[in-house]
Amino acid sequence: MILSITYLYWLVGIILLITSGMILSDKTHTRRFSSGGFWLVYAVIFLIGDKLPPALVGALVIVMALIAGFGGVLSGKTQTLTEEARRASAKRLGNKLFIPALTIPAVTVIGTLLAKQLVFGGTPLLDPKNITLVSFGVGCIVAVLLACLLTRDTVGQSMKEARRLTEALGWAVVLPQMLGMLGLVFSDAGVGKAVAHLVTTTINMDTRLVAVVVYCVGMALFTVIMGNGFAAFPVMAGGVGVPILVGVHHANPAAMVAIGMFSGYCGTLLTPMAANFNIVPAALLELPDKNAVIKVQVPTALSILAANIALLYFMM
Repeated sequence: MILSITYLYWLVGIILLITSGMILSDKTHTRRFSSGGFWLVYAVIFLIGDKLPPALVGALVIVMALIAGFGGVLSGKTQTLTEEARRASAKRLGNKLFIPALTIPAVTVIGTLLAKQLVFGGTPLLDPKNITLVSFGVGCIVAVLLACLLTRDTVGQSMKEARRLTEALGWAVVLPQMLGMLGLVFSDAGVGKAVAHLVTTTINMDTRLVAVVVYCVGMALFTVIMGNGFAAFPVMAGGVGVPILVGVHHANPAAMVAIGMFSGYCGTLLTPMAANFNIVPAALLELPDKNAVIKVQVPTALSILAANIALLYFMM
């Protein structure tokens, strides 16, 4: 049997389904039906989304957006250990607390490197098309089991903590996936070609430095708008990267892709659209200014963007 990424989707769907059940059954939750329904719809998409008509999946996504947009996704009051109990547990475990966290990248790397050797009867154990993601999923499962052994707790408690963290992050959990798909929609809609036409008709791209600046700054700006570098990349790569940097200035495609994505990440540091990176931390830390994280990151983002422009110019 091949461990495919489908099993990972099912696992995420089951966790979301349990989370939804916990919220719906929590009578103290002020928005238990809307919040529980939000995570229930998301669970359905993970569990059977590939079996449903695309139009129906799109409608479910719109339902989720409406629930979140009207403030229907709120956190409930979850039961947690007392401060004294948590401090005592942390003191007892010490640095062992890092073992489950470090297990995830360790198992991911090992699975990725040894995937070619994990073949039984001519059938690979891990899905060859998604080796890293499947290994990552296995690493998460192993980490949970190790955490239960170390803390002497149950998988049920881990689900309670999963619910607490999911509710703390809220609708922002969905944002990276949605914005990543937005990039594909923009690409299929021909936005990249439109950008290429607009840029080439308004800016002289015959100068290599100008082309590099437009590409890197464009990646950052599109990421600011979309909130995700993966959504911005198909647009800028299709509009400027491939036809101009590679086609006209004969840039190294590997450098163009890597530094372009890094430039997009500079935009991630500057936008509230990247809610899971910039807005959620401010909420979790209860900062009075919801944009405090972004303001701190501005100098870093701009300096790295300038360095990326220089790197791409000299490496292409």
